[in-house]
Amino acid sequence: MDGIRLLLQVVRDIGGNSGAGFSGEFKKDCIDLSRRVVLLSHLFEEIMEFKGDVKLMNLSWSSELMVALQDAKKLLVVSASFDHKISPDGAAKKILFQFQSVTWKLEQALANIPYDHFDISEEVKEQVDLVRDQMRRARERYGKPLNSAADKDLHIVETTININHQDSETKIETASKEGFSKVCNHNEAVYSSSKSCETSSLVDESKKSDAPTIPVDFLCPISLELMRDPVIVSTGQTYERSYIQKWIDCGNTTCPKTQQKLQNSILTPNYVLRSLIAQWCVAHNIAQANSLTNRRLKGHDGSFVDISKDIEAIEVLIRNLSSVSIQERRSALTKIRSLSKSSTDNRILLAEAGAIPVLVRLLTSEDNFTQENAVTSILNLSIYENNKELIMLANAVPSVVQLLRTGTMETRENAAATLFSLSLANENKIIIGASGAIPELVNLLGNGSNRGKKDAATALFNLCVYQGNKGRAVRAGIIPVLLKMLSDSSMIDESLTILSVLASHQEAKTAIVKASTIPVLIDLARTGLPRSKENATSVLLSLCKRDKDNLDCISRLGAVIPLTELANNGSERAKRKAKSLLEHLQRSQQVQH
Repeated sequence: MDGIRLLLQVVRDIGGNSGAGFSGEFKKDCIDLSRRVVLLSHLFEEIMEFKGDVKLMNLSWSSELMVALQDAKKLLVVSASFDHKISPDGAAKKILFQFQSVTWKLEQALANIPYDHFDISEEVKEQVDLVRDQMRRARERYGKPLNSAADKDLHIVETTININHQDSETKIETASKEGFSKVCNHNEAVYSSSKSCETSSLVDESKKSDAPTIPVDFLCPISLELMRDPVIVSTGQTYERSYIQKWIDCGNTTCPKTQQKLQNSILTPNYVLRSLIAQWCVAHNIAQANSLTNRRLKGHDGSFVDISKDIEAIEVLIRNLSSVSIQERRSALTKIRSLSKSSTDNRILLAEAGAIPVLVRLLTSEDNFTQENAVTSILNLSIYENNKELIMLANAVPSVVQLLRTGTMETRENAAATLFSLSLANENKIIIGASGAIPELVNLLGNGSNRGKKDAATALFNLCVYQGNKGRAVRAGIIPVLLKMLSDSSMIDESLTILSVLASHQEAKTAIVKASTIPVLIDLARTGLPRSKENATSVLLSLCKRDKDNLDCISRLGAVIPLTELANNGSERAKRKAKSLLEHLQRSQQVQH
């Protein structure tokens, strides 16, 4: 147990001293590594509560993980304020190599933990899986698989750099301000900070010594990254579409590069430059952002189809969205909604033509028809994975949440579905949760149409996978709503599924028990349909883990009989959950005697 306590302390040391922050060339690498390590605290907290065989605490996995965490802590101190101008030649390359090494060590150590033996909750398992996946992607970006040289001690790097941290540990930020947040202070800056695992391949490539030098004309003046969708503003300057759109959306009326006043907010695609960039990427073996190049769309067979006329038609529709004629706007919007629904290719073309920022602006229209069709078009566009980022960059979430609050029922349904679709990207769960969406989704869950309730349930389930959103849902009153849904045969599964996610969170657990939900769950485990029995047992197991009072409660209420029946005759998952809960009951009774 002492070993786990030490592991938890190292994690807290890395994540608990926010304030001074990182600086220097490796600021982003430090922030990404520390943020991933901090996510492991929930894992160690659950292991600390483990009451089983203590020998599991002393196996090689814990010492292996301790070495990896200590190396990470040292590396963060070494690279926190690295400045290549005052450091020896080659030091930066060594630090980059150590980031790869430490990431690899952590990834391997996390893979060796006996999760099943510790009875780790599914929620924490998912969180660890996310961390491991992020580390794998980070390691792949740092370079090829490591050889034995990866285990060189960090002391090599420490002795080559002048470290000015003799009296105190480096204070670590838990959030990064990068990308467009350097240009303007905007509430969506959180988005760029949370996208630690999705940095562009070009930035990663540029860290390698053999990476090609990017022509200056190919770099966005705002982000200083390779442009994938260059557009021209009224001053004649070219920018990456997402960054200049963000600049304009923040209320800026001047050209970032020339400081001249922008005569309008029209963004004209720079097809010539895009073609040159695409050719350069092919020549230097750099991944393309999408399958659209020089007005040609790449098909599944690898061939290209000329879609110039299609793009021109779409561009006309997008221009008509800003028409002074409401009928012309409505007509264009109806066609865009239809196009966005029909195919992936259309979703790519619409996004490429700049439809997303225009549609987002229409979400605030006072016309109900416009609101409904705009949010539905955005929902359709979000189905294509690459469009999710563009929608988030266009700051769509606040307006979607407003429609969830004030729109017609169909608009509210599609707003909820849009939030679900966007929340499939893990980093977006945080942003959407902080946007005020959860209380509105809970309201729709309790008072919406049948379809609205199901859309809200799906969105809430997905958002509550993120630990920080569970408390928000409880405070928004979700538990009484879910309890009421348990008496609605059409919503039982949705209610139980959300409860199963919430039940491992202490605040939610307390609220569930206080709402007298346990007797209802036991009754469902006894008389419900097979899936309801399975899900009810799963919720009961989460409520009763390490909780003697709840175990005594379900024992008094006669849960042993339906649990025994499930353990013998239920589905495989139901058998597993029922047997585990019966074992908890048995251990509790042995302790009493």
